[in-house]
Amino acid sequence: MIQANNISKQFDDIVAISGIDLTIEDGQVFGLVGTNGAGKSTFLRMAAGVLKPDRGTIMIDGRPVFENPDVKREIFYISDDAAFFSNSTPLEMATFYSKVYQGYNLARFESLMNSFGLNKKRKINTFSKGMKKQLSVILGICANTRYMYCDETFDGLDPVMRQAVKSLMAGDMSSRKFTPVIASHNLRELEDICDTVGLLHKGGILLSRNLDDAKADVHKLQCVFRDDESRERIMKSLCVLTEESRGRLCTMTIRGQEDEISEALRAESPVFMEILPLSLEEIFISETGVEGYDIKKIIC
Repeated sequence: MIQANNISKQFDDIVAISGIDLTIEDGQVFGLVGTNGAGKSTFLRMAAGVLKPDRGTIMIDGRPVFENPDVKREIFYISDDAAFFSNSTPLEMATFYSKVYQGYNLARFESLMNSFGLNKKRKINTFSKGMKKQLSVILGICANTRYMYCDETFDGLDPVMRQAVKSLMAGDMSSRKFTPVIASHNLRELEDICDTVGLLHKGGILLSRNLDDAKADVHKLQCVFRDDESRERIMKSLCVLTEESRGRLCTMTIRGQEDEISEALRAESPVFMEILPLSLEEIFISETGVEGYDIKKIIC
């Protein structure tokens, strides 16, 4: 378990992280979402022990990360701009990592390189951005660490490769102790992979929620009401967070228990009613609305 306790980090007069408290449970995919400059990369570097917090501590299972080689061996960090040795090949990088991580699986590395269609002996500096991203994930997965930190890892991947990387992570989570932490500026990239998402804004955490828990008390519905009076009664009687009408079709996000919401709507005898799945963006709209933030202005 990763625990950040009141951590802050400042570079000259720029406050990158300010008083963050955050817990990341093992065995889940944690998504760290925020705009460029929100502090995502700084947080991951502190969580990996690359940077030392100015204040507060980051611990893994009660052990400090910074200047602790034993803890760092349990972490593989993929930066946004992954660095490779000059003029190196993927095989040479894998051989290097096998000296750092005792559990490194070179056989699996070669198998995944073949599966992804990457040449293990080709110079990395001739790879495209997307190919370098794929290579970074393969190198990280084969380290067999408990934690893998991914900074904008899906940026530059085409949809097929993006899904392949997600499937790779899911497979490892089901077969061993593995917790990916994925930082992204795009909610939609994390829609189908994360169990818990934290929203980082201006160096602070606005909220951190398990998506299943969040979905339990917020519901999205489409209705065609009999008349305007019926619609107004629902707007007043239920906790309607968002509402949009297109012609007679009304789409609402409502906080509350599903049974109570359905009962109230059925009492109005709507012409049509349907409960729809919530998107990750809609969940955050419902949560940040309470804090006074406009999520659409924060996250693209």
